[in-house]
Order: sequence, then structure tokens, then C-alpha cells
Amino acid sequence: MPITNLHTPLRSTPSSSSSSHSFNSKILLLLTLLPVSLATIAFILQWRGGITDPSTLLSPHGSHNFPGMESSLLSPLPHSTSRSSDCLNLGRSSSPSFPYYHNWKLDFGDSLTPKICVTTSTSAGLEQILPWMFYHKVIGVTNFFLFVEGKAASPEVSKVLESIPGVKVIYRTKQLEEHQAMSRIWNETWLASFFYKPCNYELFVKQSLNMEIAIVMARDAGMDWILHLDTDELIHPAGAREYSLRQLLLDVPGNVDMVIFPNYESSVEKDDVKEPFSEVTMFKKNYDHLPKDTYFGTYKDSVRGNPNYFLTYGNGKSVARVQDHLRPNGAHRWHNYMKTPNEIKLEEAAVLHYTYAKFSDLTSRRDRCGCKPTKEDVKRCFMLEFDRSAFIIASTATEEEMLKWYNEHVVWGDKELKIKLLRKGILTRIYAPMVIIQSLRESGVFSSVIASAPILSKDKFLHSIDSSNSTRAVASISHPSRKVGRIKESQATARRILDLESSVFQESAVPPESPPGAVEDSHLTSYS
Repeated sequence: MPITNLHTPLRSTPSSSSSSHSFNSKILLLLTLLPVSLATIAFILQWRGGITDPSTLLSPHGSHNFPGMESSLLSPLPHSTSRSSDCLNLGRSSSPSFPYYHNWKLDFGDSLTPKICVTTSTSAGLEQILPWMFYHKVIGVTNFFLFVEGKAASPEVSKVLESIPGVKVIYRTKQLEEHQAMSRIWNETWLASFFYKPCNYELFVKQSLNMEIAIVMARDAGMDWILHLDTDELIHPAGAREYSLRQLLLDVPGNVDMVIFPNYESSVEKDDVKEPFSEVTMFKKNYDHLPKDTYFGTYKDSVRGNPNYFLTYGNGKSVARVQDHLRPNGAHRWHNYMKTPNEIKLEEAAVLHYTYAKFSDLTSRRDRCGCKPTKEDVKRCFMLEFDRSAFIIASTATEEEMLKWYNEHVVWGDKELKIKLLRKGILTRIYAPMVIIQSLRESGVFSSVIASAPILSKDKFLHSIDSSNSTRAVASISHPSRKVGRIKESQATARRILDLESSVFQESAVPPESPPGAVEDSHLTSYS
């Protein structure tokens, strides 16, 4: 019997093990079916509109989503039923990344304060203007005054620009030039040294004259701030509570007349960039945003054999409060006839300058300037040394030689040097503009604005030019002077008399300036 009792439990083990295995299988099956069932129920409720996306509870009432975060006119699917709308929102967060998205037009009306306008003089095409413009719309710019010529003034481009809310297109016509020949600043001494010179000097004068008109247009439109930018420049509103130029300027004290944005310069990493705004993320920081010992200590590595720390200018751009007696002070600054503007310089925000970001930029500058490719002649055409060198190379070298020069002087191909300067803070990565512009493109914003533009006949196009330039802003400029670009002895004499009679000394306009150069100082040694 003892032996039998000892063996009885051993014979019952298989039955006990089978029962335990069956129980475990049921538990696993239940745990598997439960989340699947809950997910199915949630999906059905979401599909039928019976459940609220929790992320929307975190969004303030009336907030506006960034393109692609909700169904809109861009969607190829119908919007008539809630079911299709809800389906489009599946898998997307409704939390706003940027605060100004209304629809693909980004038409704010009177909803934003302060009101910010940007003025520019451009001959670029839609592939550059639209990303530039809608990026600035996303960060809070409401109005644009575009002084167009060349490709930008063609019917295919201008009809699209004129169809965008908040955009005013001003064509470079004979009428405009006649009005500018009677402008106040044309007769003033501060701009005199830039007259009657080609290429960059001519552009600088045009920009200043256009800015004078834009001030009047900004005042008539009820703008609070005015900013002059080129279409290869983007404002980077770092330091604000949100990625917003509006918020940045909202925090500026009321006694400040002008805000200076130091510029960062694009540092391209390949020679085949096609869309700089979407492909370039590395920038060289401005002298004003760096410790002085870091700047001078790494100067040789940063310059890489070029004439200066930056390829082009280094004195930034500025935004001015729209007020009485405001005037331009060149393309980079503003001034006031009655007082010295109270200005501040931002410690984090910057202008991102995408200069020479494409290899084709070399030849495009050459093709629009008729100077001789000699060291002496380029001095009367270009203000900055790198522009002079680039023009000579583009005018005298073969395609292969130009590409070699471009890689040596513009492209950052040395990985170790990039890492070193990124660690030192000379170079920095900025991704926000790329993300915004890629999102706008993927959401169909650019294609939609092009598709919605009206088709103009030649007569209608010519009429639109006349009506566009027949503005109260242009007509309000009425000081006798002379025709732009023509030298006459009597008029030159009149200028000298005017200069002598002027009771207020006027400093010269602020031109594009290079950053500080290397200094010979024994206590500043090269960083290793």
C-alpha cells in the first residue's frame, strides 16, 4: 500500500497539467480579444463622429491648425459630410503647431495684432516667392508690398501674386519711375553716393526708393510694423513664446522704434541644392550672437580662405514701427526725419540669408550685370568682396572650374570641420523653416494658389498694371527732382545747392557690410 500511495499522485499529474494549460489558454485569448474589441469599438465611434479626439481638449477655442492637420479645400475628397471629414482626421493630431492657419490663403483680415507687413523688390519666380511669402504668413505677416520686375512681373507670375489676399503688386513702370524721380529721398544727401553706379548699387537705390513708397502704403493699410526682406531671406523668430514674429514684436516695449535682426548665413553641404528653403538646415551664426573669443578664436577655420567671415553682408535687417516721419536708411535699416530711432537688437531671433545656396546663383548674378570681369571694374558694380570674386569666376571660368570653385568656397564638405564648428557654436542647425515650407508644399498650398489664380488676357494684364500702380501711396510722393538714372549738369548743380542749404546733417545710408575681420591680439589663440 505505501508503494501504491506513492505512485498515485504521479499517475494524476497529466490530468492536472492539462487543466492548467487550458485555463492559461483562455486567459491569453481573453487578453488578446479585449484590446482588439476595444479598438474596434473606438474606431466605429470615431468613424461615426461619436467620440472626441482628446488632443482637441488641449487646444484653446478658436485656435487655428497648421496646414494638413484638418480637412480643407485642399483635400481631394468631398467636405459635405461629417463622416468624410472625420475620416480625413484619423491619425492626425489637431493640436496647433503654428497659430495662424485659417485656410490655404492664410487670410487673417483684422484678426491679428500687431499688423506686420513685408516689402521686397524682386525679379524671382513663383518657385521662390510663394514659399517665402507663405512661410512669413504662417509666422504672422499679414501684408506684402511686392515691387516686381523681370520674371516676377510676367503675367504668369503676377496674376498668381495678385490673387493672394494681403498682397499688393507694384510694377516697375515709367509711371513709377517718374514718381520716384520726384521723391524726397532722391534729393537727399544720405543716398547720393550710391547713384549712377550699376548692379548692386543700382539695386540698392531701387530698394530704398521702393521702401519709401512702401512706408506710405503701410500707413494707409493700418500696419504697425514694416520689414524689408529679399526673397532669399526668412525671419527666424527664435526667443518668442511661440514660433511667431507677431508674438516677438508684441513683446517689444512701446518706446522702441526699430528692432534689428542679426543675420545668419546659409552653409550648404552639397553643390546640387534645388530648393534652399527645403534643403538647407545649417547656418553660420552672426558675430552679435557669439562670444567674442569664440568668434575670433575660430575665425580662420570659419572663413576657409574667403575674404570675410560671411560670404555677403553681416549687418542684419531691421523692422520699424510705422510712424510719422519714418524713412528708409538703405535696404538694411530705417530712420526718422525728426529723431534718432530708439532701437534694440534681438539676442536669439535672426534673419536667415540663403546666399549662394544654389550653384546657379553664380551665373544668375553674372547674367544680370554688365560689368567687365576685372578687379578694378567689379568695384564699381559690387559692394562686397566675395560678390566681386564670384562675378569674375562666373565670367571667366568654365563650368567645371566654376563647380570646383563653388565647392571650395561655398560648400561645406569637410565633415570634421563642420562637427568642430557646430560644437563651438559657430555653425548651428535650424529646422523650423524647412518643416514649415515642406508642410505647406505637401498640403498643396502652393499648387492651390496657382490653380485658383484667374486667367488674364493681355489687355486685362496691362490694365492690372495701370490700376496697381495708380495708388494713393505713389501719388502722395511729390517733391520736384529729376529722372532716375539720368545725369544732367543743371540737376547736379541743383543737388549741390540743396546740399548747402540743408540745415540737418544726414549720414550716408547703411550699406550691406561685412562682419568684423580677424584681429591681431596675443590673447586670442586658435581653438583646437
